[in-house]
Amino acid sequence: MREILGRRRRLLSRRNNGRPELISAALTFATEWQWPVLPGVAPDPRGRARCGCPDPECTVPGAHPFDPGLLAATTDARMVRWWWTNRPSAPIVLATGGKAPCAVSLPALAASHALAQLDRRGMRLGPVIASPNRWALLVKPYSLQQLGELLYAKDFVPGSLRFHGEGGYVALPPSETGHGTLRWERAPLPGSAAPWVPDVEAVVDAVVDALTRTGVSAPEF
Repeated sequence: MREILGRRRRLLSRRNNGRPELISAALTFATEWQWPVLPGVAPDPRGRARCGCPDPECTVPGAHPFDPGLLAATTDARMVRWWWTNRPSAPIVLATGGKAPCAVSLPALAASHALAQLDRRGMRLGPVIASPNRWALLVKPYSLQQLGELLYAKDFVPGSLRFHGEGGYVALPPSETGHGTLRWERAPLPGSAAPWVPDVEAVVDAVVDALTRTGVSAPEF
């Protein structure tokens, strides 16, 4: 009986402790960088690639908001602390747009080529989020009109390229999602101020070129 109770206490302790680095990261994003965040849906424990949301065919398992919804994203320290105290393993989701950065995401192979091309040009890059399947380059906020004009000038825009703009979201490291643990491929520079990010126009040319060269034109999750 004592052994059984001991196992239950250890299991309860692990559940309560969760991942302390998540609450620390969420507080940094919200309070120091003023990025509005909220907890995402955790991956379904019955299968890593499954999502805890009601959609059995969810394509971004553990990497999107559900309850609370995206409009609840906040920079309030008390709310953030309360969320991750009660859901210590929840992924961190950034509400993109407004004063927060937006993002451009693409399959990992093409993204690595795009970053190499931008490095050769001597272009300064901001933080880059990486999962095993996709990378996301953080950029300055952009409007739908600005994005439309930018894409209209292109002869071809691969379907695997995604834009996370106003009203969108992107999961942040060190979240655990159904596609693996997120990490910084290009980490934000240490400091209390929000990281610098480039304009979206500066990265789109290299991103589209990299997708075309690698032949990844269909969506890849």
